Amino acid sequence: MNIEQFYALFLKSNKVTIDSRKIGKNDIFFAFSGESFNAAVLAEKAADEGALAVIVEQKDFENEAKNIFYVRSTLEFLQELSVYHRKQLRIPVIGLTGSNGKTTTKELIHAVLSEKFNVQYTFGNLNNHIGVPLTILSIKPEHEMAVIEMGANHQKEIELLSSLAQPNFGYITNFGKAHLEGFGGFEGVIKGKSELYDYLKNHAQTILVNENDPIQAEKTDNYSPKITFGKAHSDYNFESFSENHFVGLKYQNIRALSKLTGEYNFTNLCAAASLGLHFGIDFDTVKSAIENYTPTNMRSQVVKKEGKTLVLDTYNANPSSMSASLHNFITFEGSKTIIIGDMLELGDESEKEHENILNLALNLGFNEIITVGRHFRNINSSETAFESTAQLIEYLEQNKIQSENVLLKGSRGIALEKAIEFI
Repeated sequence: MNIEQFYALFLKSNKVTIDSRKIGKNDIFFAFSGESFNAAVLAEKAADEGALAVIVEQKDFENEAKNIFYVRSTLEFLQELSVYHRKQLRIPVIGLTGSNGKTTTKELIHAVLSEKFNVQYTFGNLNNHIGVPLTILSIKPEHEMAVIEMGANHQKEIELLSSLAQPNFGYITNFGKAHLEGFGGFEGVIKGKSELYDYLKNHAQTILVNENDPIQAEKTDNYSPKITFGKAHSDYNFESFSENHFVGLKYQNIRALSKLTGEYNFTNLCAAASLGLHFGIDFDTVKSAIENYTPTNMRSQVVKKEGKTLVLDTYNANPSSMSASLHNFITFEGSKTIIIGDMLELGDESEKEHENILNLALNLGFNEIITVGRHFRNINSSETAFESTAQLIEYLEQNKIQSENVLLKGSRGIALEKAIEFI
């Protein structure tokens, strides 16, 4: 199958999907296969129900009369199609990565830029070698900008995703202790995330820089073009403030208070505001976007439940984000219980990093500390150390938390959000 020929068919489609449950009329279905599944068996059904085309990687399922086309690799063809589509686009594409805050920053950037432009952006957490191509292919003629999140847990992944997204603007939220096992330690994290800088520099594209981050500042020193924030001499300078545990930023005496908790979200707000100002959006409009953005994705989300204040941050966790969350939560007024889950993918550093977090929690003096997961259980001998969220729920069904404030923070694999209804 020739990309150029197939592209004409793509332009007539409604959307591209890899999920057989979401195939609609006039969609293109990429039938992926793996060790335990082969979506190509659904090719005929998809075509009969209105799919415009189906891509399979098993010759036996090809039926060009029904627009079921064979390719050597569905993944490679998906990526090649996205690159071909990207080359046709004449809109600014913003790429971002980082150890913490990627998705929140992406959502904030989208909220701000959408005040003036029709912006397409990464839906949910589709930020890998499949999700990035799907996001690119979802960009339609009516879109005026795109924001593409790029995630990685190994070297060379950001290099690949950058080559697919081909961003005109790029931002790395931070360099933290995330995916240490895959990256090979903290220095590996810096090298891996900086692959976005490498792409931008090699293609003379614009870098957004938080000049308060010494690594960002060093990596982009003497580089141009760039947009900067954080220092008095930066392009944009913001002040932070907080009210009722929500973080805000002030620019030229105008205050914008978000619905996000934690000082660590201040730089995420600054990044979104800087891009908004760069693209000609006045700060009153930026303020409106920030104040209207409501997190609903278990990231720095504050909810009230039966007289308690719950801080939900259960989508991801690593030593950097866990430490920041604990330091933020201790500032809450009233009694405080923390429920912290294992931080995954830390490799040889796992035991030490879990010990550090547990010691930090003890030193900060929370009223109650509950841990969930095997790594914490191995170092925590208290009665409130559980192997799993299921065990935690059994405990909560018999023991109601008395604290006024409760923090839930853990890696995605621990699924602490399942315990919310029992608090």
